[in-house]
Amino acid sequence: MPAPESFPIDKIHVPDRKRKALKPEAVEELAESILEAGQREPILIRREKDHFVLVEGLHRLEACKALGEPAIKGLLISAEEARLRELPPPPPDPEREKMERLRKLRLEKEEAEKLAAAAQGSSAAHAATRARGAADTTSRTGRAGAAKPARAAAAAPKTLSDWIKQQERSGGRY
Repeated sequence: MPAPESFPIDKIHVPDRKRKALKPEAVEELAESILEAGQREPILIRREKDHFVLVEGLHRLEACKALGEPAIKGLLISAEEARLRELPPPPPDPEREKMERLRKLRLEKEEAEKLAAAAQGSSAAHAATRARGAADTTSRTGRAGAAKPARAAAAAPKTLSDWIKQQERSGGRY
């Protein structure tokens, strides 16, 4: 990055849309800071024919003007760099945010299911053994319904919204 240079304040043009963002209280604070410690951050400007155009640093420029300074420290950048800096950030896409939130919820649900399966692994094996024993009893007695289904399978949510409701009821974070 090039070293800051000194530019004459009267040769720096401020675009109207930038001037609308001027906050007098910020200019006053910066002027006091510049009096005490000097200008720490250079402004960014670009060359345009016989003058310069402010890209960044409106409050610093106005503070130096208010102090009566004839020049200000700045960095000269290319028009392409200036265009990149002046582009507004893209607006947030609500649909994308919703999909991202749902993706995170789905991943949390899957992780919770894995943990529940691991915790119930030993009890599931025990339940399977019990079910086999009940099946043996059924074949011997001829009566159906002797075996009870495992509670974990009945309590598992079937959809993401069911899982979210279950998490809310149990006080879990979703």
